[in-house]
Amino acid sequence: MQLHFSPSMRSITISSSNNNGFIDLMKIKVAARHISYRTLFHTILILAFLLPFVFILTALVTLEGVNKCSSFDCLGRRLGPRLLGRVDDSGRLVRDFYKILNEVKAGEIPPDLKLPDSFDQLVSDMKNNQYDAKTFAIMLRGMMEKLEREIRESKFAELMNKHFAASSIPKGIHCLSLRLTDEYSSNAHARKQLPPPELLPLLSDNSHHHFILSTDNILAASVVVTSAVQSSLKPEKIVFHVITDKKTYAGMHSWFALNPVNPAVIEIKGIHQFDWLTRENVPVLEAVENQNGIRNYYHGNHLAGANLSDTSPRKFASKLQARSPKYISLLNHLRIYLPELFPNLDKVVFLDDDVVIQRDLSPLWEIDLEGKVNGAVETCRGEDDWVMSKHFRNYFNFSHPLIARNLDPDECAWAYGMNIFDLRAWRRTNIRETYHSWLKENLKSNLTMWKLGTLPPALIAFKGLVHPIDPSWHMLGLGYQNNTNIESVKKAAVIHYNGQSKPWLQIGFEHLRPFWTKYVNYSNDFLRNCHILES
Repeated sequence: MQLHFSPSMRSITISSSNNNGFIDLMKIKVAARHISYRTLFHTILILAFLLPFVFILTALVTLEGVNKCSSFDCLGRRLGPRLLGRVDDSGRLVRDFYKILNEVKAGEIPPDLKLPDSFDQLVSDMKNNQYDAKTFAIMLRGMMEKLEREIRESKFAELMNKHFAASSIPKGIHCLSLRLTDEYSSNAHARKQLPPPELLPLLSDNSHHHFILSTDNILAASVVVTSAVQSSLKPEKIVFHVITDKKTYAGMHSWFALNPVNPAVIEIKGIHQFDWLTRENVPVLEAVENQNGIRNYYHGNHLAGANLSDTSPRKFASKLQARSPKYISLLNHLRIYLPELFPNLDKVVFLDDDVVIQRDLSPLWEIDLEGKVNGAVETCRGEDDWVMSKHFRNYFNFSHPLIARNLDPDECAWAYGMNIFDLRAWRRTNIRETYHSWLKENLKSNLTMWKLGTLPPALIAFKGLVHPIDPSWHMLGLGYQNNTNIESVKKAAVIHYNGQSKPWLQIGFEHLRPFWTKYVNYSNDFLRNCHILES
């Protein structure tokens, strides 16, 4: 930057250099008759003081990339508003908009307000109708609330569809049962005695490891039995007692007669073949299965009378699970009668049909239950909300006076699915009578004491008679949690697909299904003819 005086001392020019030479930044003309040398001297002093600041500001403008205007133009654009008293009022605008939003939040949306269907339409309407800020805020709130309602309704619809899918029988599994039943009537090999006569004594031999499985799902039963035999270090010591209902008995018998699990021993029995299971011995369960009100609760319209605005999707999902029809099936209650159904056995392991055995379970028979009846994994020691953080408060209605007087809401719950039962110790208790008694009370109270099937009355009946076992024996939640840790799954002795997302259903979790499908023989002709294919 340079300062030039004209020879006549009548003008002063301030110039700056760039790539194209010198550019005049300022030119001051003075008249000789109005200026004195003293005045000129003072002017030069003032300019000498100001010019360094002008130079610095000009350099800043250049460094910030503003190169389409002269330095003083850019400087003017930046300093002008401040020198003239005009400041950036964006902060005030934001505060005003917050005030408008709070007013709209506290008010009511007009019922006849026509909302745009998209953001593009909102922008178009704003341009065409010249909306003010308050109208824009009202429209925005209306659109957001509409979107929230639609998402909520979609979530409830998804939960209902998932409930129906979990409660239904896949076409392939239904086909398998029908074809095997037909095979039982036409093929003598499908009707052969199980086990063969020479192995009948093993059914009551307490030196063997006895597993009990109660199910009407042939494919699921085959996976439980196959995985247990293949994972065992001593498969010849395994004896399976599979209990099913009358309609499934022929198909279940056909499957295991045509697909033996040697060297293990297997027995197939229908409920109708147990002489002890009479109406006199199970009157409460007969009432549970046949009472119209109970059947409507489990099989009726699950949305009737439900106020979805007062519940969360998660609570609604829990209520739907509690209304699964399986909870009024006698097969699901059978475990409470094991001492009577198997009077010659001392110790058994009871398995649900949605488990997979991945490790040898023979050490379970070596566990000392210390006089207790039920060896089970406790479900109050984990961090996840769905499976491993359950206490009595999660199962019972503690506003009911009978529940409040007799139970502790903080008592730890335990899991069905893989349980060691000491039948000798069990026979010295009144577990069955307690179970029946509380079922009757719940029926009298119109199911207001608890909703969820067989576990709540068992929690009461086995109270003080449960021996906790290591959680690595029984991993739960594979039918609930999509984020189940795969490494933990691999290490567990028994994995349990409890929950709606069973591995044989399309709603099953894809990354968890292979642990189950590895024990399915997809080359079997019956499975292929029923289009049960590996996914």
